[in-house]
Amino acid sequence: MKALFHPERYHGWGKNRKYFEGWYYKVITADEKSAFAFIPGIAMDAQGSKQAFIQVLDGIKQTSDYIRFPVEDFNSGANYFTTTIGNNSFALDKMLLDLENVRGELYFANPVPWPNHWYSPGIMGPYAFVPFMECYHGVLSMNHEIRGSLNIDGRDINFNGGRGYTEKDWGHSFPSAYIWMQTNHFSQQGVSLKASVAKIPWLGSSFVGFIAGLYYNQEIIQFTTYNGSRLVRSVAGVDVAEVVMENKNYLLEIVVHRNKATELASPVSGFMDGRISESMTSTLDVKLTDKQNGKIAFNDTGRNAAVEIAGKIDEITID
Repeated sequence: MKALFHPERYHGWGKNRKYFEGWYYKVITADEKSAFAFIPGIAMDAQGSKQAFIQVLDGIKQTSDYIRFPVEDFNSGANYFTTTIGNNSFALDKMLLDLENVRGELYFANPVPWPNHWYSPGIMGPYAFVPFMECYHGVLSMNHEIRGSLNIDGRDINFNGGRGYTEKDWGHSFPSAYIWMQTNHFSQQGVSLKASVAKIPWLGSSFVGFIAGLYYNQEIIQFTTYNGSRLVRSVAGVDVAEVVMENKNYLLEIVVHRNKATELASPVSGFMDGRISESMTSTLDVKLTDKQNGKIAFNDTGRNAAVEIAGKIDEITID
């Protein structure tokens, strides 16, 4: 209950089997020549076997590493968000890494969290109150500044002035089909986009759920299943995908130009036995139209986009 209105906190208290929880830190240097994702988490299978882990994704070199830890090395605060795995520490405002090939400290400033209300805790909205969801989601910061440096494979990388994004997932499995994308690198600074479409199991059936937020002019313009928005189009091919959503005031059109992806471990019934592919060098053509006057409010291409398209895409195709 303490964590319900704090998506960043650990939600796994009392869980002993068929459960996972992971935080996703995307960090990109100011010169955009280095792009990494660090994913700390915990996984428990149906038999109660447990492990902690940290995944490291190098988006430029297109490599990934899954580092296992004894579950005893995992600790997380109950009344605040600080998660430690061995000598590694993760919080909203910093990340301290002490891995064999990655060492250093990064600090995050001026985060942009998803709005949190008593009737709508974070990006899940009222679905956060539903106890049987397959996967829960939280956006901890749409966009923030980075300072600090990391030594990665013997190379010192300066992240001062870079940009970051942080989210998390918890539950027992990723959706059987989904499209997910995020970028905060546009020609206009201070803009960030996160969008996803997924098949959501529901009371013996399912529906196509969607969430998108465009942080623009210091406001997150929201398109969600639960706020009266509509998913107009959702298609994905080998090289290009397209997602179109509308709410009462705006039409959001996104064209995804997929780049080469790297394989990551993903949760299946709690354990990290699945495989997905993520690109960190894709581009997103994003257009926002004001429905009240028909004028284009925003039209730009996002760089360094993280993109995952996985599963039986026909289950979420709307054309």
